Amino acid sequence: MGTSVDVNSENFMAEVAEKSFEKPVLVDFFAQWCGPCQLLKPMLEKLVQEHDVVLAKVDIDRSPDLANTYRVEGVPDVRVVMQGKMYSGFVGVLPEPQLKDFVTQLSAFYAQLGSKSELELSLESVQQQIAEGNIPAAKEQLAQLRQQYPDNAAIAVFSASFLISLDELGEAERVLAPISEGMEGFPQAEALRNLIYLKLDSAKPYTHELDEPFFQAVQATLAANYETALQGFLQILNQDRKYREDGARKAMLMIFDLLGDEHPLTKEYRRKLTSALY
Repeated sequence: MGTSVDVNSENFMAEVAEKSFEKPVLVDFFAQWCGPCQLLKPMLEKLVQEHDVVLAKVDIDRSPDLANTYRVEGVPDVRVVMQGKMYSGFVGVLPEPQLKDFVTQLSAFYAQLGSKSELELSLESVQQQIAEGNIPAAKEQLAQLRQQYPDNAAIAVFSASFLISLDELGEAERVLAPISEGMEGFPQAEALRNLIYLKLDSAKPYTHELDEPFFQAVQATLAANYETALQGFLQILNQDRKYREDGARKAMLMIFDLLGDEHPLTKEYRRKLTSALY
């Protein structure tokens, strides 16, 4: 099942770092003159054939740069690389049963790490239905998920966002109603409630010169074109802070809540908002 490959500085990224996002990689730092290394090598090669693991063999005399980079002080030194990160494994030669347990547990751990929950798979299925335009099926599946996970705020927020995009505002409000202040998901739920109010306002006649660009930014938000929306709100804020009682700033904060603090757009436009205000 697994593979064994000789690695140096030229192919380290491809064979170790990149492969580690597909399966766990055992990096065996060894030397030809090292007796224990020669004992360990065939045992590792045999085990990786039985598990979905990559064995990357690094000769420290031919690749001293890699040995220095990863501070290899003695050989054999076996490291573990998963998801692009290197972790300690063991130094020296393990008894074969212990070595087998090590590789078996590593393979099982990685499989569990990459596995998705039933809920995650269900939400991916809903997103696929939406992408394919099968709206009734997506609505039905979301309704079933809300019944199955009645206290899951993430499902409620996802459902409400979807319903708002369908212009089913009353149903979206009903779905969001149980999420109150202090509960998980409240910032996102409150942002969606504010978005519903803005969508309702957009149907009213325009009475201010900034109404049109403001509600264009609202529509961009509804379409999940968040960067376009943030650019639009920022332009309005630079023109008139008093418009809609600081509405452009509030709208930007609403999008930040929808995206979360760690989203790149939130980080970028928080800085731009701060610069515009001060």
